[in-house]
Amino acid sequence: MADELSTTPADFLASLPYDRRLASYDVRGSEAWARALERAGVLTSDETQAIVGGLESVRGELESGEFPFRLELEDIHFNVERRLIELIGPLGGKLHTGRSRNDQIATDTRLYVKDAIAATLQRLKAYCRALLDQAEQGIDVVLPGYTHLQRAQPVLLAHHLLAYVEMAERDAGRLADALTRADVMPLGSAALTGTAYPIDRDALAADLDFATVSRNSMDAVADRDYVIEFLSAAALTMTHLSRLCEEIILWSSDEFGFVRVGGDYASGSSIMPQKRNPDIAELVRGKTGRVNGDLVALLTSVKGLPLAYNRDLQEDKEPLFDAADTLLGSLEMMAGMIQTLEFNDDSMRSAAESGFLLATELADYLAAQGSPFRAAHEIAHSLVQTALEEGKQLRDLTLEDYRRASERFEQDVLGITVESAIAKRDIVGGTAPSRVRDAITAARARLESSES
Repeated sequence: MADELSTTPADFLASLPYDRRLASYDVRGSEAWARALERAGVLTSDETQAIVGGLESVRGELESGEFPFRLELEDIHFNVERRLIELIGPLGGKLHTGRSRNDQIATDTRLYVKDAIAATLQRLKAYCRALLDQAEQGIDVVLPGYTHLQRAQPVLLAHHLLAYVEMAERDAGRLADALTRADVMPLGSAALTGTAYPIDRDALAADLDFATVSRNSMDAVADRDYVIEFLSAAALTMTHLSRLCEEIILWSSDEFGFVRVGGDYASGSSIMPQKRNPDIAELVRGKTGRVNGDLVALLTSVKGLPLAYNRDLQEDKEPLFDAADTLLGSLEMMAGMIQTLEFNDDSMRSAAESGFLLATELADYLAAQGSPFRAAHEIAHSLVQTALEEGKQLRDLTLEDYRRASERFEQDVLGITVESAIAKRDIVGGTAPSRVRDAITAARARLESSES
């Protein structure tokens, strides 16, 4: 076993097994750097054309799967450079003039993070659309709202689902905000003090579609805040997905019976024929721990590093790639699964109409009649106790039962229903049907505006 796990220092140092994913970004950065060197007078126009042509050939090999990756060359930078020299000769060695692998990798990962954020924002929109579609279909569906996982007050299913839209929009906001700090070009910082050549960094940034350039060369090569910020946003987004997954898992159980998950997103048991397990929801819930771990791993790697670059920073890419892959896959699965959800309206309504969910309405009724709310609360509590002792629900109590508790109760107390309780929450952010319809419309509009 020891022999099977043995490795060499060269193997241990190599980052190629994972940073090869940055190959296209490395080629793109190298092409831009060649043009920058030409503007600085380091390369002639013919030399730049030959180097860029060679890099285009490298890109073609990467895209076709024919690129000869070599572990002994350690990382993607040396692999691309060596292949370029093989293709165009010693001229390829001029490309590295004035730059370092330190600002190369910082540039590559920033380009990757920018693309990862853009892809995540698109997946979040699809996820939100799926939630909004279900919310529109569930505008008249009533279920219990819960606190402490105990039935609390009746709400609309649409209102419940819109809570997750709100979370997703905040997630999108955090990612968009993180993008502004990732959108800074470090290229030209060289190893740590800045390049010695007259590089027009603003033109270089425009060439690579960066919004601005880094202001401090040491920070630029040592910084991994942009990765950590993406991981933080990813972890929180996954946490929100996990919360919805937990509810889907609970609601799809026989104990709740509120929802049925589509067959492609559930599976049976290898031994129990009756089982229908919400596997995708369970996996997303489980994968949340991985992304949280990715964040903690990089925070821990960076926390004690002196300036500027240290080899520890090589450890940024595996958690970055893992978190991005996991988040994007999870969002895709969630959007698909949500579209398949079949809600059991009758089961939800039955649950909302039992369990004394209208007790708060009784307290509010008395408060509206002039009782101090604390006193009204006690009276409502006594009515719940009376119903429990007599094996009844609140709807089974008579006007005489109510008036024994308080003379303030009138005939209209018998008209308190789940619908009336929901309709009374007619405020911005409330669960009244008109407010929820407005919220769906507003959320659709925000989603569409974010795409323009």
